[in-house]
Amino acid sequence: EDEEEKVGEEKPEVLSPEELEKLKEEVDERKKLISTLRGKPWPMRKKLLTLRESHEFVEKYEGALGKGKSRKLYAYKVMMLKALMGRPYGSMPRKTVPRADEANAMDFAVLWDFGVITNYLFGYAQYSVLFYGYYNSQRAIGWLKFRMPLSYFLVGVGTVAYSYMVVIRTMARNANEDGGGDNNSFNFSWKMFTSWDYLIGNPETADNKFASITTSFKEAILEEQESRKDDNIHLTRFLRVLANFLVLCCLAGSGYLIYFVVRRSQKFALEGLESHSWWERNEVNMVMSLLGMFCPMLFDVISALENYHPRIALQWQLGRIFALFLGNLYTFIIALMDEINLKREEEEVLKLNMTIWEASLYNGTLGANSTAPPITVHPADIPRGPCWETMVGQEFVRLIVSDTMTTYITLLIGDFLRAVLVRFLNYCWCWDLEAGFPSYSEFDVSGNVLGLIFNQGMIWMGAFYAPCLPALNVLRLHVSMYLQCWAVMCCNVPQERVFKASGSNNFYMAMLLVILFLSTLPAIYTIVTIPPSFDCGPFSGKSRMFDVIQETLESDFPAWFGKVFSYASNPGLVLPFLLLMVLAIYYLQSTSKSYKQANLELKKKLQTVSRTINKVLTLIQYLLYSLCGTCTDIVCPPESTPCVVLALT
Repeated sequence: EDEEEKVGEEKPEVLSPEELEKLKEEVDERKKLISTLRGKPWPMRKKLLTLRESHEFVEKYEGALGKGKSRKLYAYKVMMLKALMGRPYGSMPRKTVPRADEANAMDFAVLWDFGVITNYLFGYAQYSVLFYGYYNSQRAIGWLKFRMPLSYFLVGVGTVAYSYMVVIRTMARNANEDGGGDNNSFNFSWKMFTSWDYLIGNPETADNKFASITTSFKEAILEEQESRKDDNIHLTRFLRVLANFLVLCCLAGSGYLIYFVVRRSQKFALEGLESHSWWERNEVNMVMSLLGMFCPMLFDVISALENYHPRIALQWQLGRIFALFLGNLYTFIIALMDEINLKREEEEVLKLNMTIWEASLYNGTLGANSTAPPITVHPADIPRGPCWETMVGQEFVRLIVSDTMTTYITLLIGDFLRAVLVRFLNYCWCWDLEAGFPSYSEFDVSGNVLGLIFNQGMIWMGAFYAPCLPALNVLRLHVSMYLQCWAVMCCNVPQERVFKASGSNNFYMAMLLVILFLSTLPAIYTIVTIPPSFDCGPFSGKSRMFDVIQETLESDFPAWFGKVFSYASNPGLVLPFLLLMVLAIYYLQSTSKSYKQANLELKKKLQTVSRTINKVLTLIQYLLYSLCGTCTDIVCPPESTPCVVLALT
């Protein structure tokens, strides 16, 4: 078994002929054991375990020997790893942990902070596929000539373009579903006589339908009350101005606080974070998470002054929280720009030091002997630059992780423990804890939707520098879904505020579109204006990241295609095309408004005709009753036919 473990740890590509022969014998012995295992006098559990281990061993090493059914699969795996990913881990400096950091590279504190503990302590996470710096700058990889830099650039741009298309298409579909007009004619009658589904046969489904109908009646009653409300307009305006002033003060204070802690963290980084506490190392992320937790509560208290309709109040509340999150995020980005400038200055100094290091290494090794073998230095011993792109990706990954942990802790403490205290202390308390303070926590649907929107904005902003960030976010969303589902079923109650939320669908999508646009601006700015790092990432060695497009056109396409592309990307052609698109959008929007207005006019005419018919029928009924005395409905007995004719006349 020890020999098998030793053989399994080594790579078949570097085995000697003797070791390959030994490995072949092991594979043959495992095959023989599989064929004769049925006749062994062993317990069934041992047989199954031995069979599984033998199959795994044969499938793993038979392809490496170039034989058996797994040969093609093994060759395909090797080809995909070497044509796509390039050189493996440990083959070059950007994919190797520095020698001085190998002892602590797997420490939990280093991995938890994704390599951002000190300026010189990184860890394996920083040199993995999770971040930008791992990927090759080689233009074509393997015999497939896979274009890693071009693919990296196009995938980032294509993801953003696809996101725009999906959001705008969803907004258009929601707008088409809303034909406009007043759909509240005989609202309570329609709800009373047409809401129930008579095909329901499950008691639980019936209870859910009953609760849904009850909620719809509450919404309709509240809408009717709000439409008839008459308040003091001057006092209302004063309170709304005061509320907006208080909200602006909160937003300005949160922005200044984040900028202050970011600058303080940069100071700590220069001094060395190993001499500071855990809070000081994670101060930025924790402050942003705490502001996102407590500021919405403060906004909710302030919104009580405004006396808005519940749906409008919710939109104001979400807009303020959105402005808070976005302001905090952009303050964080502005502070990161200062950090990027510091990294670039450090990179320039390192370039000069590397030139001196290479010269001293060359002179110290060769000396006067020009026929000496070439210099070979292990990748772990080569100095490397700070790689500001990986630093940006690390900050966003840490921001996502800290936000996730804050959400989970809030659910456990704010929802679960609160529900436990209310449930078990209610029997021995002075007042009713369930009906009064603190009661059960409400499930804030809109707040959770806004949290998802903000989280998606961070993914859009950081995915270019941390390519595996979307995968981490998918894992996080799966766990959050089950945890929040458990919290809803066990710890939460429905919101006390009732309103018709179907009209807010496009409001959420508009917020998503805005944060998509604002999230792509920093990435576009860094791609267009800031030079990439010289020794990490797929764009190293280029003056700008988008130069990979021009390089591909010059190297992989004929000359006439490059000229056509240059003409098509000429501002003199692009600007008129954009102007034409804007005019086309304006025309289509105007046409849509005219169709919607015509639809409203038709609805008004139909309602007018309906009211006229009702009045005529009521008049006929009244005349029949007044003339004949025997008719109490439009349908009269046969003897009253002359009366009917007279009434109709």
